[in-house]
Amino acid sequence: MTRSRPDPWLALTVIGGLAYPFLVYLSLGRVPPALPVLAGLTLIGLRMLGLRRLAEARRWLAAFALAGTALAALLFWRPALAARCYPIAISLAVAAVFALSLRFPPSVVERIARLREPDLPPEGVRYTRRVTALWVGFLLCNAAISAATALWGSLAAWTLWNGLLSYLAMGLLFAGEILVRRRVRKMA
Repeated sequence: MTRSRPDPWLALTVIGGLAYPFLVYLSLGRVPPALPVLAGLTLIGLRMLGLRRLAEARRWLAAFALAGTALAALLFWRPALAARCYPIAISLAVAAVFALSLRFPPSVVERIARLREPDLPPEGVRYTRRVTALWVGFLLCNAAISAATALWGSLAAWTLWNGLLSYLAMGLLFAGEILVRRRVRKMA
């Protein structure tokens, strides 16, 4: 089995995405709000560069292009708010891709599962569809909480949710799904 090389664009966007809330927290009030937004748009652009080589990337490219366009438009209307909207745009873009994969299979989680188990049985396909739907719900809730902190929360509350708590919630969901999957496999 040939191992694929790590995607440097993915690494850059993950590190940048993790650092983004802290960049905003440290920079708002010190630099023009357009700078963190431009950093977010750069992250989106880097992710798109990494995706362009993938045959199945059309949905991801469209979702990230729409997210970037929305952020750029908001930058002209309310720059400080635009700086806080990057996590919302990303959550909504990823939720859209996951949701579209339920309408036009295979689902995102099924694609990931087939990397490890190419001959996924029908019950595995059904399970991956449910997990994909669960992630859609999580991502929409995350976007809603991010929006609430962006619109009505303090910068500290926004940073706490978008820089820590949302990642902890994501990790708990991921770990919980692994435990459920193991239990389901044992019962099968």
